[in-house]
Amino acid sequence: MLNVVLVEPEIPANTGNIGRTCVLTGARLHLVGPLGFSLDDQAVRRAGLAYWQSLDLREYASWQDFLAQNPHAMQAFAAGEPPADAPQVHLLTKAGERVFTEATYHDGDYLVFGKESSGLDRALLDAHPSLCERIPMLDDDVLVNEDSWHEQFAAKHGELARDICGNFVDERQGRVTSLNLSNAAAIVIYEALRQLDYPGM
Repeated sequence: MLNVVLVEPEIPANTGNIGRTCVLTGARLHLVGPLGFSLDDQAVRRAGLAYWQSLDLREYASWQDFLAQNPHAMQAFAAGEPPADAPQVHLLTKAGERVFTEATYHDGDYLVFGKESSGLDRALLDAHPSLCERIPMLDDDVLVNEDSWHEQFAAKHGELARDICGNFVDERQGRVTSLNLSNAAAIVIYEALRQLDYPGM
């Protein structure tokens, strides 16, 4: 079973979509707080549809809480090489040197994604560059009008616009700063399942 870890997710529909993908693929979803929404949010339920009650879901107050309750994940961050058969941690980030398809996936691995607006904490990435992986993307300079959610988000968190797919865009560079979280998670989950000989892949 794969472990999909969302650290401080901000958009409820993304979490709902990822939850549905986890149910359909037998993955466990770990939500690391603080969350940018309530799990009672209608957008989470709508995106998760009838799958939400079947989701293997774990919740944590913080990153430290997640590590304390998941010793296999913590082992990956310890000094030295973890045992070859131990679950590995994959930190998905645009700052990764290695492409996610170059990684080797194992049963029990942790696929860790950061929040939509800014990704994973830079200190975590800098401390563990060998665990960082990226999804290659083409430049995207298409910007669209902000919806009411984005206006509220921007007022609270800063000015990152979104393109037509919900990707956050750095307006100064006209580039996508990250894939839509639910799309990114699906891409990596399916590559991991392909390597693990998931039925039908």
